[in-house]
Amino acid sequence: MTEVLVAGASIAGPALAHWLHRRGAEVTVVERAPGLRPGGQAVDARGVAKDAIRLMGLDKEVRAARTETAGAHTVDADGTVLETYRAEDDGGDGYIADIEILRGDLSQLLHDDTRDGVEYVFDDRISELTQDADGVDVTFASGGKRRFDLVIGADGLHSSLRAMVFGPRENYVRHLGLVLAFYSVPNEFGIDGWMIDHQDRESGRTAGLRPLKDKSRAMAMMSFPAADFDVDFRDVEGQKRLLREQMAGMGWETERILAHLDDTPDFYLDQVAQVIMPSWSTGRVALIGDAASSSSPMSGGGTGLALVGAYLLAGELAAADWNPEAGFAGYETRMRSFVEANQEIGRMHVHNLLPQPEPASEPAPEPDMEAFTALIDRAINGAELPDYAGLPDSRA
Repeated sequence: MTEVLVAGASIAGPALAHWLHRRGAEVTVVERAPGLRPGGQAVDARGVAKDAIRLMGLDKEVRAARTETAGAHTVDADGTVLETYRAEDDGGDGYIADIEILRGDLSQLLHDDTRDGVEYVFDDRISELTQDADGVDVTFASGGKRRFDLVIGADGLHSSLRAMVFGPRENYVRHLGLVLAFYSVPNEFGIDGWMIDHQDRESGRTAGLRPLKDKSRAMAMMSFPAADFDVDFRDVEGQKRLLREQMAGMGWETERILAHLDDTPDFYLDQVAQVIMPSWSTGRVALIGDAASSSSPMSGGGTGLALVGAYLLAGELAAADWNPEAGFAGYETRMRSFVEANQEIGRMHVHNLLPQPEPASEPAPEPDMEAFTALIDRAINGAELPDYAGLPDSRA
């Protein structure tokens, strides 16, 4: 039996573990945190990502755990509604998706679905890795040593495995000039099923609130431009100071939201960045999800890339009889265009938020709406999910 080690237990890792186990592999997932991380931002599933959830057999469970967001209002500094978007727009694949779930809730669902057939090792990480033609020798920070047939990095934007095997993060991580923060707050703002978003076009800052399944709380979201980002992503107090400094004086409900920074249980802040790599594998080691191809939260497609990538990576490996060269090549061929479309959407969204220079003396050309519509469709539906008929499936 093929033994696979997966690094990371957020979304891409457990989703991949689901499919690897179903295809007949023996799977171990190692996670450096002491347990699953709760909360987090609301993540969406659109188009082909919804098909991937259905194929996992988790459609009912995922829909039951949704944030139940009816739509979104953009507002001015006085709270006057400027635009309205509904979850049913564009067949549930619009600005507000009909499947929207907290990252932590989806991670918990995936873990619950796989824990009986997959070995999970928390509070540990890969410290050394050496591969040869037949396998990969792994040393863990806890001191343990094991050998695996394949190792897959699903450990996010700041992937340690990527740095260990492929080289320094600066070779691949592209900062898009924006910093994003979110954290839960008491729902003293009257948030009831609708997301509220305020944008200060002059400064390029945004502040918003979105509903949670727990009606007594809401999720705060803030972003601000930053050409450079040099705050340690583990220095939470430093991040909070930075957020207060950057969001000061914005108006709307911003000060009331910032007042809850010190008592929130789930603060998160990071640069908005993408991962651009010429290849997602080398030898018997590969990457998936944000570790391989982060499209940034501004694309709205990162969760879809993880779920679809998990289905395709496991399927292509099993179809290649677990030959890493053929399996990884098939996975990348099927995913690359889908990834690039979502990354382009992410870059466009950031560009539209950032302050723009003075308009040129000549008017800008009219946008090519036909090309834009095609790009949106490719970002939502741009990956085919083969049925992999004839492959092992323990849940067939």
